[in-house]
Amino acid sequence: MKSAQRQGQHWDPVCGKELDTPEGHPTAEYKKRRYFFCSERCRHAFERQAERFRLNELARVGALMTPGRVRWGLA
Repeated sequence: MKSAQRQGQHWDPVCGKELDTPEGHPTAEYKKRRYFFCSERCRHAFERQAERFRLNELARVGALMTPGRVRWGLA
């Protein structure tokens, strides 16, 4: 499974903190993807609004959002 990472580094999707190693940190799985967090507080925040965080991640990698679909490209 893939994790939220940039250039081989793991990042907390809630607060943006870089995690040197994902081992020992809280995790959650959403839509077949594993996310790592710096604390239980960030994990709970993610679980309350997981779809919002996933859409923000898609937007950062260049997805153009339209109602009902996602198109890949540069904004």
